[in-house]
Amino acid sequence: MTDRLKGKVALVVGAGSSGPGFGNGKATAVLFAREGARVLCADVNLAAAEETAGIIKGEGGEASACKVDATNSDQVAAMTRACIEAYGRIDILDNIVGVAEVGGVVELAEADWDRVMAINLKSAFLTMKHVIPVMEKQGGGSIISISSIAGLRYTGVPYASYYATKAALSHLTRTTAAQYAPKKIRVNTISPGLMETPMVARSAQLAGAYGGEDEMWKARAKQVPMGFGGNAWDVAWAAVYLASDESRYVTGLDLVVDGGITLKMS
Repeated sequence: MTDRLKGKVALVVGAGSSGPGFGNGKATAVLFAREGARVLCADVNLAAAEETAGIIKGEGGEASACKVDATNSDQVAAMTRACIEAYGRIDILDNIVGVAEVGGVVELAEADWDRVMAINLKSAFLTMKHVIPVMEKQGGGSIISISSIAGLRYTGVPYASYYATKAALSHLTRTTAAQYAPKKIRVNTISPGLMETPMVARSAQLAGAYGGEDEMWKARAKQVPMGFGGNAWDVAWAAVYLASDESRYVTGLDLVVDGGITLKMS
């Protein structure tokens, strides 16, 4: 621990893990706490949020958990109030809510399109809508949203709704960053690529597109110039940088964490 976030309060939306191990949200919440932040762990799965908060408290950090459907404005508002009531401020908002549905524009059901749009994009809109006024009153803050290299290019799997939401999230971040830069509110994204996380592992549709889970991990690793897939801690360390004062002059950035995938022509 180097106390890079000492004295800060972090609201991590999507702090639970969708399966065994550490997903991006769980790892980020734990690492924020290790770096000195007090953390509100929010997730639609309260038990998963409580597990993350329990890890933090077990390591001597300060954390609490709350249940939130980040696509519901009233619940997001209540989550924001809960963070203020517990810790008095919000210095860091980390949006790590997301799902992927396999299917191009022809194959994908309209209901699945709407669901992915709500979870991946509307959630970030609502959290920023409710947290930015808090940060304005405080005189600043850092907002980080997890996008994807899928927002930059085709990755070999047809999931139109995922591509669309991640591209929109990255641009929403850039335009919001421009609007709120004078208020000292920094807004950035992290775009991971081909990560080995519980969300990916539990996606039967995605594994099926590769011919099975074992084949999926092998094929994805071969796509990476560095020769291996990243994990949740790679995303978490990037988030620590963007949350800390080390990045005080950084806003509107899309920080790519992909082992060099997007450097390739194909």
